[in-house]
Amino acid sequence: MDGAAAEPVTPAGSAPVTPAGSAGVAGGGPLAGLRVVEMAAIGPVPFAAMLLADLGADVVKVDRPTTVADAGGPLHRGRPSVAVDLTHPEGVEVVLRLVESADVLLEGQRPGVMEGLGLGPRVCRQRNRRLVYGRMTGWGQTGPAAGTAGHDINFIAVAGALRSFAAPGAAPVPPLNLLGDFGGGGMLLAFGVLCAVLEARGSGQGQVVDAAMVDGTVLLTTMLHAMLARGEWTREPGGNLLDGAAPFYTVYEAADGEYVSVGAVEPYLYRVLLDRVGWREADLPDRDDRSQWPELRRRFAALFRTRTRDEWCRIFDGTDACVTPVLYADEAPHHPHHVARGTFVTHDGTVQPAPAPRFSRTPGRIHRPASLPGADTDETLAAWGFDPSEIEWLRGEGAIGEPR
Repeated sequence: MDGAAAEPVTPAGSAPVTPAGSAGVAGGGPLAGLRVVEMAAIGPVPFAAMLLADLGADVVKVDRPTTVADAGGPLHRGRPSVAVDLTHPEGVEVVLRLVESADVLLEGQRPGVMEGLGLGPRVCRQRNRRLVYGRMTGWGQTGPAAGTAGHDINFIAVAGALRSFAAPGAAPVPPLNLLGDFGGGGMLLAFGVLCAVLEARGSGQGQVVDAAMVDGTVLLTTMLHAMLARGEWTREPGGNLLDGAAPFYTVYEAADGEYVSVGAVEPYLYRVLLDRVGWREADLPDRDDRSQWPELRRRFAALFRTRTRDEWCRIFDGTDACVTPVLYADEAPHHPHHVARGTFVTHDGTVQPAPAPRFSRTPGRIHRPASLPGADTDETLAAWGFDPSEIEWLRGEGAIGEPR
């Protein structure tokens, strides 16, 4: 990355933030008017809810009154929190009342847990036949593993994705929890429920969306399976076009110990790369001969160790060589391209990704910072149709928690 670090900026045209104490976010974004009940969970469910809230949906998060952890920062932005005791019959009734005027319910429990609480899809859809009931699990609602625990690393392993994240002779390295939790999980949950909402507006009938992280990760490997079918992918890591083996699609260490990424796959991009470093293709091993990849990679590795990461970025800046810095997470907000586009924003004192994708006429926005669990119980229930006297009675019964 070249140049002085710039402060993250708010994208041009972004709307002011809704005050933290207000409830019932509506207006702004292509999903304005969509009502969502989010049953508190971890990972992919709050991410899906964040995506919907960023794009204008009115999302209410149902937390437990006993929750003492913080609200999880940006992942929980954009929606108010109500504290409801789901072990109390009147607490269950509170959620069912919310369901009556909702378009979507999101939950991330093991199969059968919501049914055990009296909040399964059959009961909820008796209250609201148009309700889309989004279920997020690792293994899905059916199958031999459906009732067992797991994490991102397990789901992407079984999906056939993890094995390719490895150097030759080394163990696979998990790609954080981005692939299963958020890519194959939360994003496809959000996509699935929106598809079902669109269908329900025509049919008048909601349905259950069974979103499984293992299914979603398998779906993300579609191109890999296409290459397998064509004989263009081998089982061995470090021997394929996109797994770091190709000397023109890999990462190289620079003189300062930092790294640059090279993605000059197409021949014309490769020629730009060579031109910028003063090399002639005729003097190099044949890039199309895989047996010569190790020698070509050795030469590039020696070359990139002669300058620092930022020096290489200056050399390739503005070209089609497809050479970019490998940034740390805390460096990314300061990259000039992100600064120019407002890809990151500082909101409520925290640097975080801006809503995406972008819409020309109805842009998304961060409507409010994350709420502490239960912080917005009274005003949110009132916005969803509860009388003040009802709210006080429910609190006296222990069905809802105290506002924080």
